[in-house]
Amino acid sequence: MCRQNGELKAYGAGLLSSFGELEYCLSDKPEKRPFEPSKTCLQKYPITEYQPVYYVSESFEDAKQKMIQFAATIPRPFSVRYNPYTQTVEILDSKPQIQSLVREINCHMQVLTDALVKLS
Repeated sequence: MCRQNGELKAYGAGLLSSFGELEYCLSDKPEKRPFEPSKTCLQKYPITEYQPVYYVSESFEDAKQKMIQFAATIPRPFSVRYNPYTQTVEILDSKPQIQSLVREINCHMQVLTDALVKLS
């Protein structure tokens, strides 16, 4: 759930596809807690009834930032990056791959440095 212009809104296929649960989640019956990914991921839910707890984010941007911070705490033996050209998340797990990315970033930095020089 998310606040939008001060109003509580329901988002997501699960809630929006069930009129009964949509009505229930917007009522005063379930508990509503602030969205905290580290706690949200531990919450157990029954599968035969409506959720007893819903998590509320102050905005989509707030939820996104909290998820980014939470993901950074997950231990893993590799790094990841978002590739805007292919719109994919790439796993950085080999030295040649990382060296290639460094070369690419250096090329971008050269273009930006050149642009700054021309503006001076």
